[in-house]
Amino acid sequence: MKKFTQVTGAALALDIDNLDTDQIMPKQFLRGIDKSGLAQGALYFLRFNPDGSPKADAVFHKPGFEKAPIIIGGPNFGCGSSREHAVWGLQQMGIEVVIAPSFGEIFYSNCFNNGLLAAKVSAEDSRRLFEAISTEEPTEVTVDLEACTISVPAKNLVIDFTVAPRHRTMLLEGLDMVESTMKSMPEIETFRARHESRFPWMTRLAGKTARELKVHKAPLI
Repeated sequence: MKKFTQVTGAALALDIDNLDTDQIMPKQFLRGIDKSGLAQGALYFLRFNPDGSPKADAVFHKPGFEKAPIIIGGPNFGCGSSREHAVWGLQQMGIEVVIAPSFGEIFYSNCFNNGLLAAKVSAEDSRRLFEAISTEEPTEVTVDLEACTISVPAKNLVIDFTVAPRHRTMLLEGLDMVESTMKSMPEIETFRARHESRFPWMTRLAGKTARELKVHKAPLI
């Protein structure tokens, strides 16, 4: 994956609690057999009217917000069904960071597995960000993963965000979950050797047949 260290750009303020994955990526856009073309569906009903015309008052269509890389969201962002398409769609739309007080658990994991930073802030700092960000004119925001800070220079505002050390390393080094796990292979091999010395009968247990293990199925009643 692409390495992430810092991003600067306009922020989209979506002050909505419990913005779920069906709102982030409506089900009618899940018919494809690959990841392509999901930008159109991302946050569709916040961006467009039922007839497909752009919502005139939607922040997405205002000058300077077209390529905004940051979303500032409300609590429980990404709750609901476990559709990874929600993350893919946001990324194809150009989003690199979502900032919120809390996230839906599966959405949160999907973010880091695909290289999208989900930055957790306190409820108080979330409110400060919403107060600092304009929905009429772009407000420049910098998110620094190395320092774990969010800066709004125009408002002299700098706040901290939290991210698990493993997730932070994954983004900084451009690793997916498999690659991140492979970094721990020496520790994994040490554990395996220690475990097999204590329980030799479990060595390569998964590869053994039922005959070798003398396992017999119970009769059906």
